[in-house]
Amino acid sequence: MKIFYKTRATATGGRSGHTDLDDGSLGFDLVSFQEMDKEGVNPEQLFAMGYAACFDSALNLTAQQMKLPITASKTSTQVGIGMKADGSYNLDIDLYIEVSGIDEAQAQTLIEAAHQVCPYSNATRGNVDARLHVTVV
Repeated sequence: MKIFYKTRATATGGRSGHTDLDDGSLGFDLVSFQEMDKEGVNPEQLFAMGYAACFDSALNLTAQQMKLPITASKTSTQVGIGMKADGSYNLDIDLYIEVSGIDEAQAQTLIEAAHQVCPYSNATRGNVDARLHVTVV
């Protein structure tokens, strides 16, 4: 695989600690999902933000490659965490995609194709339940 970009982050203190990008450009105090009344963010929120941005980029790239005239798009990602029957933890993902400029059938084809392109989708495929929801606006 040809690598285009790498970044590195370091966390201390786990879910109730702190994480920073090693280049110093961004950092967050962390709270676990059980501590949401405290100041900070949790890893699921950070993952949701990254996945939403990545999928929306993949959607626009795929639309261009498919020559679909979308006029706007918006991707929202909902990430949950839960326990599997074997006692291990796993994520649960819903992607809500809005597109304009194409019909419902084209939008469905587009999001399924973008799901094959998106690095986050490829990283989670087969490991995490990820459901795609599309709305044409």
